[in-house]
Amino acid sequence: MSKPLSVLVAAATLAYPLAIYFGLGHAEPKWMALALVALAAARAWTTRQPLWLAAGAGAALLGLASWLGNAWLPLKLYPALVNAVLLAVFALSLLRPPSIVERLARLTEPHLPPAGVAYTRGVTQVWCAFFAVNGTLALATALWASTELWALYNGLVAYGLMGALFSIEWLVRQRVKARLVHG
Repeated sequence: MSKPLSVLVAAATLAYPLAIYFGLGHAEPKWMALALVALAAARAWTTRQPLWLAAGAGAALLGLASWLGNAWLPLKLYPALVNAVLLAVFALSLLRPPSIVERLARLTEPHLPPAGVAYTRGVTQVWCAFFAVNGTLALATALWASTELWALYNGLVAYGLMGALFSIEWLVRQRVKARLVHG
């Protein structure tokens, strides 16, 4: 698939909570549901991976529910669905190695030592925990919080937490690498 299209789909996925928030009062949920289905179809088409195809089917069901009921709730459940898919991808990679993080690490370091493999497995487990907690919070905000709080959490706070986890892991990785080199 083309890189620009993949980047566009990823950006649209990141902007989804804000699009829903700004759609309130300007569009009916059923019309926003069409956007969700289009986004999920584009994501599934650009990745063509079974779990993203399943996520596309799940998003299509959420979109259909929103369309039929002209309701916002199914649209607000999409971030929880994405977290569930990411959790499944990362967790399944632990059951069928190499882990997702190890695969990514081998892109820049093909001869990863056993300690590096163990480290990447631990990082994959941390991401599993993150997606479980983040998905639970995404679900809770969809079910019980105001749309403003839902959009704030899913469109800003969750990304900040993800960025913080990336940053912390990078710092820890530098120390682990230094310890392995000088060890």
